[in-house]
Amino acid sequence: MALVGIVARPHGLRGQVVINVETDFPDDRFKPGASVFVERDGRVERRVVGSVRFHKGRPIVAFEGVDSIEAAEELAGRELRVPRDELAALPPGTFYRHDLIGCRVERVSGEPEGSIGGSRLVVRGRRGAVLIPLAAAICTTIDPAARRIVVDPPEGLLELNEDGS
Repeated sequence: MALVGIVARPHGLRGQVVINVETDFPDDRFKPGASVFVERDGRVERRVVGSVRFHKGRPIVAFEGVDSIEAAEELAGRELRVPRDELAALPPGTFYRHDLIGCRVERVSGEPEGSIGGSRLVVRGRRGAVLIPLAAAICTTIDPAARRIVVDPPEGLLELNEDGS
C-alpha cells in the first residue's frame, strides 16, 4: 500500500477532515467515490470519499459513514493508503518516492555509498547520512526494478553534505 495522505484534523462538526496530501494527484485521489484505506485497531478499513473541496491546496474530505466530529477525531493522525497497483502511471524518468527507498547507491566506479533511507535522497552508508541532490547530472542511473541508483557526484559534494548523523 502506498501513502497518499494523512488526516490532519477534523473540520467542522459534521465529520469532515483536513488531509495533508502525500500525492502529486490529489484531485484524482480525493474525488467523490474514490477509496482509501485506513488502519485502525489492527484492522484495515476502506473509506469512500463522499464529498471534497479544496482550501489552500488541501482537501477537506467527508468520508461516507463519518458524520460527526467525534468520528472525525478518531481519524486524526491516520495514514491514508491505496494499493500500489492503483497508482497513476508516471512518465519516463520520474519515480515514486517509495520506489527509491531501499535502493542501493553506488558511484559510477562501482564503489558502494549506501542506500536510500527516507523521503529525501538521504544516503545512509559508511560516512553516516549524506544528502545527494536527485538531479540527472548526478544520478546517472536510476533503476528501481534492480534496486540501484548510480551517482557521479562533483568533487567534494559528498563531503560537503555530510550531516554527521
